[in-house]
Amino acid sequence: MTIPPAGPGAGTRGRRDSTRPHAAGHGAHRHGAHRHGARRHRARTVRFAALLTGLIAAAFLAPAGPAQAAPELLSEGMPATASSEENPDYTPAAAAVDGDPGTRWSSEFSDPQWLRVDLGRISTLDRVELDWESAYSTSYSIQASDDGTDWRTLASTEAGDGGSDVVAVQGSGRYVRLYSTARNGGYGVSLWEMRVFGTSDGDPGDPGDPGGGSDFVDPGHPNVPVPASGPSHVEVTGGGGNWELAVDGQPYTVRGFTWGPSFDTADHYLPLLTAMNANTIRTWGTGDDTRTLLDAAAAHGVRVVMGFWLLPGGGPGSGGCIDYRSDDAYKSETKADILHWVDVYKDHPGVLMWNIGNESLLGLQNCYSGTELEEIRGAYASFVNEVSVAVHQADSNHPTTSTDAWVGAWPYIEANAPDLDLLSVNAYGDLCNVPDAWRDGGYDRPYLITEGGAAGEWEVPDDANGVPDEPTDLAKADAYVDSWQCLREHDGVALGATFFHFGIEGDFGGVWFNVIPGDNRRLGYYSIARTWGVDTSALNTPPEITAMDVAGAASVEAGGEFTVSVDMTDPDGDDITPVVMLNSKYVNGAGGIAPAEFTETSPGTYRVTAPGALGVWKVYVFAEDGQGNVGVETRSFRVVAPRVDGENIALGATATASSFDPYNGNFTPGQAVDGDTTTRWASEWGPTAWYQVDLGSVRSFQHVQLVWETAYGVSYDVQVSDDGASWTTIRTVTGGDGGVDDLDVAGTGRYVRLNLTERGTDWGYSLYEVGIYQE
Repeated sequence: MTIPPAGPGAGTRGRRDSTRPHAAGHGAHRHGAHRHGARRHRARTVRFAALLTGLIAAAFLAPAGPAQAAPELLSEGMPATASSEENPDYTPAAAAVDGDPGTRWSSEFSDPQWLRVDLGRISTLDRVELDWESAYSTSYSIQASDDGTDWRTLASTEAGDGGSDVVAVQGSGRYVRLYSTARNGGYGVSLWEMRVFGTSDGDPGDPGDPGGGSDFVDPGHPNVPVPASGPSHVEVTGGGGNWELAVDGQPYTVRGFTWGPSFDTADHYLPLLTAMNANTIRTWGTGDDTRTLLDAAAAHGVRVVMGFWLLPGGGPGSGGCIDYRSDDAYKSETKADILHWVDVYKDHPGVLMWNIGNESLLGLQNCYSGTELEEIRGAYASFVNEVSVAVHQADSNHPTTSTDAWVGAWPYIEANAPDLDLLSVNAYGDLCNVPDAWRDGGYDRPYLITEGGAAGEWEVPDDANGVPDEPTDLAKADAYVDSWQCLREHDGVALGATFFHFGIEGDFGGVWFNVIPGDNRRLGYYSIARTWGVDTSALNTPPEITAMDVAGAASVEAGGEFTVSVDMTDPDGDDITPVVMLNSKYVNGAGGIAPAEFTETSPGTYRVTAPGALGVWKVYVFAEDGQGNVGVETRSFRVVAPRVDGENIALGATATASSFDPYNGNFTPGQAVDGDTTTRWASEWGPTAWYQVDLGSVRSFQHVQLVWETAYGVSYDVQVSDDGASWTTIRTVTGGDGGVDDLDVAGTGRYVRLNLTERGTDWGYSLYEVGIYQE
């Protein structure tokens, strides 16, 4: 089909699932094989998207100008990137611009998706040709950008039907992007080729570093000065889709972040915050130490969304279970505590509003279900309203709101909490769907985004190792800008945002979300600062990591070495210091990140020593520029037991043990000789235990491999016996530290026993596999 160019001002926003709860995406994503349909080349006509008919007609009827150079193919062989790749080895982004009709790019199985090509310099564009594989887009746009961040829509359709498309465009840009918002089926989107035609008559454009360029800029209203003493009068004014937050009679757009550093360090960190043109921070709890933060915030011209914690706060897995229908003691005590702190701080100039509860409506699903859950959710919202009424009676100067984790909480608030002045929601990758959810719900109040930014673990597809595929540093930086633009497009209803998170931790969650880990500013810090009106063109900005690869990431031997390679540059020419770190959250739930042993074998290539514990780990490369900036990229890798030569004569043998844990799963002894490192034997909790394998007859062996779960043995004996009664110790181990124990030990016997004498944890002992090898 042929698609006409878009009229001036046409734009597109990514669309995401606005109905899914915050935590609903934690389940594993399983991707089947991508279908390989035959290529189709046929001409046909379809209905185009409505793109201001008069403007489109004017574009076709404009008088001819001076003769132009003939359009040339500009995209072939140029650098290409994509929102995702179904399989980077077989369907990479580059395959769609390589000129080979037998290779292709395909995305993960979700919307939206995009494919971008860098033409190398600003070019006048003529057309884009798309050869779709069977998995095509039914709704997409062709966009252009000079810097890779600020995109202009040149053409779009909502009636795509695959095959071959010729998209006529009018405009220029260094970068051209296909932006798909809807697929034709359950797969991703896939292109054999994307060909961009035009003339390269421009200069090379800004490569899109967050220190410069022309990103979407909308700082909102100017900051309202914080009085030296006494409260500001804050209220929600207007109505009917034309609301505004007013502070001392002046319009106020919330531009801010959730607050991470300790309150007593606020004077150190607030200048970093205000340098972004931020004016607001948000907390989750209020107490004695909040005065320190409020005093510092007011001194720096910043106001605070004051949080009050209600059980079960923080969404799934947090807090205790409360029945808001009947637990009058909890409600009375909590309400009195909230009113106490309102009375303490209501006259402080740093207070912006009161936020009653955080993600409790979602969290209640972990306590109750069915009709009971619905009743208690309604009772919770009624209690929030009761508290709001009391807060308003105590303080007439500040509005109230209540935060939850998904817009599905808003109907409970709408039905049961009419006294709240505005709605609030924590929305990450789903943020750009919130405006539609508000319109569809017919709500009569404006809203505030109280957490937002890059897509979280629960919103992204799994990577090849089966764990959430963390967005890149570049994607996270773009997410702040995209989210802010979505909010500003809902002007009069969306009153601003406190993005997540102004935190300094450099742990698992800190790398995923924080903009200043370890006091170092990341790309997202600069991207949102520029969006909020800060001229960053003269600032020193972070190194950019544009690619990262872990060789053999599906099978890294415990304790061995593996190779990590990254492509990174510094826009200011600063020397980059790399730091390689490891995290074991998907192994044992740990959030911390520890330094790895590594050697730089060449610029951007590192030999890293693998950990000993089996499972999926994450490896991080921190690129520090010595100027207070850092770029961070991460990938997963799976640690497996080292390969042992010879036959495992214990595989499938009969196993017995002194005990096994009968309560928490199938932890019987046979689970440690089944060849499956996802199953295990676990003893009852005690200081000693034994585990025994019957080889069926007297056998000789030369090696024993023990693959420990977290509950490992520090000291133990390896023993053999011909009759299962009289035992001979052939090896004593002390100082064990878990992971994989590879023991070169020779023995002969029908029975092999581990006599476990000292445990490494407060639990018992647990083994994924016991291997006994005969050469």
